[in-house]
Amino acid sequence: MSLRALLAEVDPGWLEDAGAPLDEDLVRRARDSALGRRLLAGWLAGGPAASLLAPDPVRGPDATRARWTRPRLQALCRDIGILAHAPPIRAEVRREPVRRLKAALGNSYLLALDRGVWEGRVPPDRLQALSADFGGALYAALSTDDPTPLFELFDRQGRAELKAWARQRDPALADWCDLLHPPAADAATWLPEKPVLRVYTHHESRAAQGRMESPA
Repeated sequence: MSLRALLAEVDPGWLEDAGAPLDEDLVRRARDSALGRRLLAGWLAGGPAASLLAPDPVRGPDATRARWTRPRLQALCRDIGILAHAPPIRAEVRREPVRRLKAALGNSYLLALDRGVWEGRVPPDRLQALSADFGGALYAALSTDDPTPLFELFDRQGRAELKAWARQRDPALADWCDLLHPPAADAATWLPEKPVLRVYTHHESRAAQGRMESPA
């Protein structure tokens, strides 16, 4: 396995001792030596990467990194986050916001509208909070002509939904998704398992196709 490549992508926030970040120069030197990489991997395996770095006769941790590169994982999380916000997206019917949403989300806008993927039923209190968060992000995006607030909302929720699902289905993926971002409490989740699985399967198929088409 390529520990060097894997450790290079771990957010520095996960590398700490007794609550204090490890010295940046020390981490850099550790990543550049075989012994240092084993020590860092061992430390992570005892905590935030227990599943990703656990000994496995079938799967090495670098297999997860290679299958789910940062761009692929980000695209997966964004689509899951968009789907999680399907109820307020479907409820938005004003011409200009809809036009902006379509332009920002591309084909993923259709994912949010597809009741065959998820019918979009959530409890009233959850719907109210969901609509408020989406409305705030949409207002900020429209006011600045910048979709970043929407993307941040979708990405954050998508990571939480994916990790909640993956902890039961693919714990190594949940670890990898964690390690790519600063430590933070997960947002509340509400998507059922089946819709997450459908989006995951779609992206996994695209990832596999991309690997087959890549030059050796």
